[in-house]
Amino acid sequence: MTARKEDEMEVDSLDALKQEYYQGKHIAEPVKEIEEKWKLLPAFLKVKGLVKQHIDSFNYFVNVDLKKIVKANEKVTSDVDPHFYLKYTGIRVGMPERTDDDVANRSYTPHECRLRDLTYSANIFVDVEYTRGRQIVKRKNVMIGRLPIMLRSSHCVLTGKNEAELARMKECPLDPGGYFVVKGTEKVILVQEQLSKNRIIVDVDKKNNIVANVQSSTHERKSKTAIYVKNGKIYLKHNSISEDIPVVIFMKALGVQSDREISQLVCGNDHDLHDQFAINVEEASRLRVFTQMQALDFIGAKVKVNRKMGPVIKKTLAEEALEVLATVIFAHVPVENLNFREKSIYAAIMIRRVLIAMTDTVQVDDRDYVGNKRLELAGQLLALLFEDLFKKFNSDLKMNADKVLKKPNRTQEFDIFNQLVLHGDHITSGFIRAISTGNWVLKRFKMDRAGITQVLSRLSYISALGMMTRISSQFEKTRKVSGPRALQPSQWGMLCPSDTPEGEACGLVKNLALMTHITTDQEEEPIRKIAFALGVEDVNLLTGAEIYRPNTFIVLLNGVILGITRRVQHFAKSFRRLRRAGRISEFVSVFVNIHHRTVNLSSDGGRICRPLIIVENGVPAVKQHHIDDLIAGKLTFDDFLKGGLVEYVDVNEESDANIAVYEKDIIPQTTHLEIEPFTILGAVAGLIPYPHHNQSPRNTYQCAMGKQAIGAIGYNQLNRIETLIYLMVYPQQPMVKTKTIELIGYDKLPAGQNATVAVMSYSGYDIEDALVLNKSGLDRGFGRCQVMRKYATMVKRYPNGTYDRLADPPSRESELFNESYDAIEADGIAGVGEPVEAGSIYINKQTPVSTGIDAVPGSAQTVAYKPAPMRYKSPQTGYIDKVLFTTTESDQTLIKVNIRQTRRPELGDKFSSRHGQKGVCGIIVQQEDMPFSDLGVCPDIIMNPHGFPSRMTVGKMIELLAGKAGVLDGSLQYGTAFGGSKVEDMSRLLIKHGFNYSGKDYVTSGITGEPLSAYIFFGPIYYQKLKHMVMDKMHARAR
Repeated sequence: MTARKEDEMEVDSLDALKQEYYQGKHIAEPVKEIEEKWKLLPAFLKVKGLVKQHIDSFNYFVNVDLKKIVKANEKVTSDVDPHFYLKYTGIRVGMPERTDDDVANRSYTPHECRLRDLTYSANIFVDVEYTRGRQIVKRKNVMIGRLPIMLRSSHCVLTGKNEAELARMKECPLDPGGYFVVKGTEKVILVQEQLSKNRIIVDVDKKNNIVANVQSSTHERKSKTAIYVKNGKIYLKHNSISEDIPVVIFMKALGVQSDREISQLVCGNDHDLHDQFAINVEEASRLRVFTQMQALDFIGAKVKVNRKMGPVIKKTLAEEALEVLATVIFAHVPVENLNFREKSIYAAIMIRRVLIAMTDTVQVDDRDYVGNKRLELAGQLLALLFEDLFKKFNSDLKMNADKVLKKPNRTQEFDIFNQLVLHGDHITSGFIRAISTGNWVLKRFKMDRAGITQVLSRLSYISALGMMTRISSQFEKTRKVSGPRALQPSQWGMLCPSDTPEGEACGLVKNLALMTHITTDQEEEPIRKIAFALGVEDVNLLTGAEIYRPNTFIVLLNGVILGITRRVQHFAKSFRRLRRAGRISEFVSVFVNIHHRTVNLSSDGGRICRPLIIVENGVPAVKQHHIDDLIAGKLTFDDFLKGGLVEYVDVNEESDANIAVYEKDIIPQTTHLEIEPFTILGAVAGLIPYPHHNQSPRNTYQCAMGKQAIGAIGYNQLNRIETLIYLMVYPQQPMVKTKTIELIGYDKLPAGQNATVAVMSYSGYDIEDALVLNKSGLDRGFGRCQVMRKYATMVKRYPNGTYDRLADPPSRESELFNESYDAIEADGIAGVGEPVEAGSIYINKQTPVSTGIDAVPGSAQTVAYKPAPMRYKSPQTGYIDKVLFTTTESDQTLIKVNIRQTRRPELGDKFSSRHGQKGVCGIIVQQEDMPFSDLGVCPDIIMNPHGFPSRMTVGKMIELLAGKAGVLDGSLQYGTAFGGSKVEDMSRLLIKHGFNYSGKDYVTSGITGEPLSAYIFFGPIYYQKLKHMVMDKMHARAR
C-alpha cells in the first residue's frame, strides 16, 4: 500500500514539474489557437483601413498642413512702401455652407450637391493684420476661398451621425465616403505610388553604370541629385549645375579640404576602397583644384543662374556656389550657418555606397521593393496644390499693392482688405479645376501630372469600394517591362495579390489589402531626442575612421544622418519597447539594414503598414481574455495598441521580423503573429469563396467582373439621379459567405442571386461557356434588372433678355398634335409614370429665334420661338421615373428627367459566378423541357461541364457543395480564404438530409422522361449578372 502511494507521489512531483511547461496538456496535442481572434478585424476597420486612410489624410491636411503652409508664407510685404505689410495670424476651415442669397447660410448635404450640380465645399477663413496708412488693422474671419470637402471627413456634415440621421440626409450609411462632390459628380483622388523621397537609392542605369539617386523634398523645394560612375571616376550631377562635377571637388567645396580626410570620410580604414577611390583624388589635382575657394569658384562657374524678377544683386562665383550647395544640392540635409559637416558626411556615405556597389552587386537597391515606395493620398496632393495657389494668391496681392502704392498722390489710404475679397475666386477655382480635370499642374515643383482624379464608379457597391482602395502608379503603361508588374514578395499582407487589371495596366494598378493602413507624417523632434537618449553619438563629432568601425551602424532618421550606434540590436529593441509602451507614435518604424550597416528610423507619411500581434518568448501577447473583452465591448482596437499587444509594422520593419501565420508555426525566434491570414486579400478578392482552391488567374478575372456585377448601389439608390444606374430587382445575399463579405457589408448590398445549377451538357447551345436558362425562372424574376438614365437640360437666359420656355402640348384636336406628345402634361414636361417610346417628347422646350443683342434696344416686339424638344431615342420603351426642377449656383434653371427601363435576361446577356467563370446566355428553355431531380427541383441554369477541367476552379465545386448543405440545413456557410466550412462537414450534412455526399443527384430528362444515364452535380451557386447586355450593344454591327 505504502509503496504504491510513494509511486503516486513520485508521479505527482513529476507532473508538478511538467505542469509549468505543458500546462496540463499532452505533448502531442495541437497548439491551442486563440478563438475568434479575427474579431480584431472589425475593431480595426472601425478606426483604420479601407477608406479611412483617405479621410485621415484629408483631416491631417485641414487641421495640420494648412496651418503649416500659412505659417511658412505668413507675410506679404511691398517693395515700394517699406511700412506696408500684411500678416496672416490664423487659418481655419468652416463647415460646408451654401452661398445662395435666398437662404441665410444654411448647411447643405452632399446629396443636394449631387442633385443640383453644386460643389460640396466649405469656406477658408483667415485672420489678418495689416497696415492701412499709418495704423494697424486686425480682421478676423476673412474668407479667401472655398475648399472642396471630402465626405465623412472631420469637416463634413455626415461625420458622427447615426443611421437615422443619415437617412434624413438621404445618405447611405454603408457609403464609404472619402471622395469629393465637384459640380455634382463624385470624384476620387486615387492613391498615387512614388519612389520614396530623401532616401538614397543605388541603381544600375542603361549603360550598366552604378548610380546613386536621392530625391530631396522639403517644404521649400524638390530636387534630384545623382552620384554616378563614368569611366571609373565618380561624378555628381544636378539640374542646377550645367556640368557634372568630380566628387572630390564637391567634397572640397563642402569644406573637407585635405585629400586624406576626404578619403577617410569615404573609405574609413578599408584599403581596397582607398585604392579604388584614389583615381578621383588625382582627377581633382589634375584640374588644379586644391582649396575650398578654388572648388567653390570651379562650381560657381557652372551654376545656372535663375533670371528672376526683381533687383539683381551681383554675387561672386563663390557666393553663388555656396548658395547652391547650402539650399539646392541634398536640400533635405540641414545646413546652419554654412556648417557643411553633416552634408559632407552624407555625400561621403553616398559615394561609399557607389564604390561598394561597383564590386558587390548585392548592394544595388530594388526600385520595385514596396519598402522603397511611398503612397501619396488626397491630403498630401491637396497640400501641394494649396501651397501653390496660396503663394500665387499672395504674389497677386503684392503686385496689386505695389501698383497702388506706386501712385504718389492717392486720395484715400490703401486698404488691402478689398483685394483679399476680390482674389478669393483664385483659390476656389484652382481647387475645382484640379479635382474636376485631374490635372495637377504646379509651376514651382515643375509637377505636371494627369489623371490623378477619377469619377467614382457607381456600377455596384463593390466597384465604388474597390475604387477607393486602388493605387495608381505613375509608370507609363506602354512600356513592356516585367519588373514593376511582377508580384513582389514584400507585397504580402500590404497589397492584394489578385486584384489587378488584365492587359496593359496589369501589375501597375494595384489594390490595398484588407488591413493595410497608410501613415501620415509624424513630428521628428521627439524621435531625434529619444534616439540621442538611447546612446546615438552625434555625427558632427566623428571622423571617418569612427563612422565605419566594424560593429558600428549609422542611424538615419527619414534619410538624414543622426549619428552612429555601437549596440545596434540593443538600440532597436529599446526603441521598439518605447513604441509599444506608447512613448513614441505607433507608426514610427525602426529597421536594421545589415547590408548597408544602417539603422533606419522612419516617421514620414505614405508608408504602408499593417497591424500584427506581438509574440515574445514564443507566446503571443494577445490572450483569450483580451478577445473576450473585445467581443463584450470592454476593449477597442486602440487599447490593444496602447497595451503593447498589437503593433503596426511597415514593409521595412517586416523584413526584420519573423512572422508566424498560425499559432502552430511559432518557433523561439518568432516576433509576430498574423491576425488573420485571409487579410492578405483585398476587399474585392475577399468576395470569392474558397479562393485558395482556384487557379490564380481565375481570382484575378473575378476581381475585374465583381466590379461589373449589377446589384444594389446604396440605400439611397432610388433617390439618386445619375447618368446611368443599373439595379438588380431581387438581389440576394450569397449562400456561401466569407468573413470579408460581412466586414465590408456586401451582404447588405449584394450583387447577384443564388441560382440552382446543374452541371451537364444540354442541347448544343451550351458550347464555349454558354448557359442554358430556365424560362420560368426568368418569369419569376431571375436576373431581372432596371436601367435608369438621366436626361438633363438647362433653361437658358440670353443676353437680349429673352429666355427658353416650356410650352404646353398642342390640343388633341389640332393638326399639330401627334402621338409623340402623348406623355407631355400641361406644364410641358412628361408626367411621372408615363411610358415613352422611341421619338416621344419628354421635355417640350422652345428657344427664342434671335438671341443676340438687338440693334434697337428696348423695342417691345413679340419674341418668336422655335421648337427645340427633347426626344427619347432608345428603341426599348421606358418609363418616366423622376422629374427634378432645381437651380444651379449661377441661378440657371436645371431640369433632370430620370427614365427607367426594366429588362429581363435575353440571349447574349453575360453572367458570371464568383470564380471568373463567365458565360453568355445561349438559349432560354421552357421549364417542361428542363431536366429535374427526384425532388422535382428544376435548375435555373445548366452549365457545361467542360468549363471545369482546364480552368481548375475547384472553389466553384466546393461552393456548390457548401451551398447545397446550407440550403438543406437552413444555415449560411463560410468559404473564407485559407479556412471556411470543411468539405467533410458539408458532405456529412448532405448525408444527414438524405443526399449523396458528393453533391450529385438522380436526374430525369425533361424531354424523354427517362432518367439520365449519369448522376448530375446539382446545387446552388451564386451568379452575378454583368452590365454587358445585348440591348446596349445592338447599335450597328457588320452584316
